[in-house]
Amino acid sequence: MEQLTKSCRYCGRDFEWRKKWEKNWTEVQFCSSKCKKQNMNFANSLEDKVLSLLETRGTTKTICPSEILESADKKNKIMMERVRCAARRLVHKGQIHITQKGKVVDPSSFKGPIRLKLR
Repeated sequence: MEQLTKSCRYCGRDFEWRKKWEKNWTEVQFCSSKCKKQNMNFANSLEDKVLSLLETRGTTKTICPSEILESADKKNKIMMERVRCAARRLVHKGQIHITQKGKVVDPSSFKGPIRLKLR
């Protein structure tokens, strides 16, 4: 049986099989054309920053996604979403947890403030 759900290579959200992908489902990596157009080099650098800061803090500590950004970008919703995307990808790679109020949440469906923690 073929896999009917995948994780988007950019945003890290789960997406399901669609009829339009019937012929090339095995090659589909992105959930939308918007995600497909994003700069993966920048996305990967955000992942590296998240992991670096978490490793500096230690395994028992958490960080806020805004700590990854420069002070000028902390109120920029687009930049914050890019950090959240990096966090989702790291969850799918098995490297971190996304938490709310100390409990691990689903990376595809959380809403509101989050914290990031090493696994």
